[in-house]
Amino acid sequence: MYTPSSFREERLEVLHGLIQAHPLGALVRHGADGLSADHLPFEIAAPTPDAPFGILRAHVARANPLWRAAGGDAACMAIFQGPHAYITPAWYAEKQRSGKEVPTFNYAVVHAHGPLRAIDDAAWLLGLVERLTARHETGQATPWRVSDAPAAYIDKLLKAIVGIEIPLTRLTGKWKLGQNRSMQDQASMAHGLAADSQPGAARALGALIAANVTPAS
Repeated sequence: MYTPSSFREERLEVLHGLIQAHPLGALVRHGADGLSADHLPFEIAAPTPDAPFGILRAHVARANPLWRAAGGDAACMAIFQGPHAYITPAWYAEKQRSGKEVPTFNYAVVHAHGPLRAIDDAAWLLGLVERLTARHETGQATPWRVSDAPAAYIDKLLKAIVGIEIPLTRLTGKWKLGQNRSMQDQASMAHGLAADSQPGAARALGALIAANVTPAS
């Protein structure tokens, strides 16, 4: 990924924070049939001596050939897309002076690299499913728990999935937030995005830019 120094994000807690906030990752690998991608909700665990950038964990259907490709030295990459939005040149000071500006697209993204491992263990899978469920049910008025379903039913479903784990050997972050522009332009972008008529990613990006306004390099 092309990453100019002004857009490079290397703080581990920030990179993990984006993964936690946007856990649906695109897992890309090169197999016998060429490139393939699976879209999976991940959890990110703390670094270990063998995984200096943390560990990604998820599960797939047993019928998915992905887990059978695990093992050996074959590397894979998981891509996590954070807030993103179109940036109009109307928000730049130079647009008012000379008109010499063009649009762009700003975003935050993390690429996570490491070997793929398969884990076919019922207890490990149950722990993962319980953690993922607890996290994503937090906002519900009455959070659902795995134990709400009959134990025999859960046991049957666990047999239909396989865990995957990626000990991360490299973690690359690109925060393209207009850091190469003046503080005035950065503030103007943040303000414009905050007022976007279609809230969501645009407003989230605006908040991210506002929190990261830096002098132009």
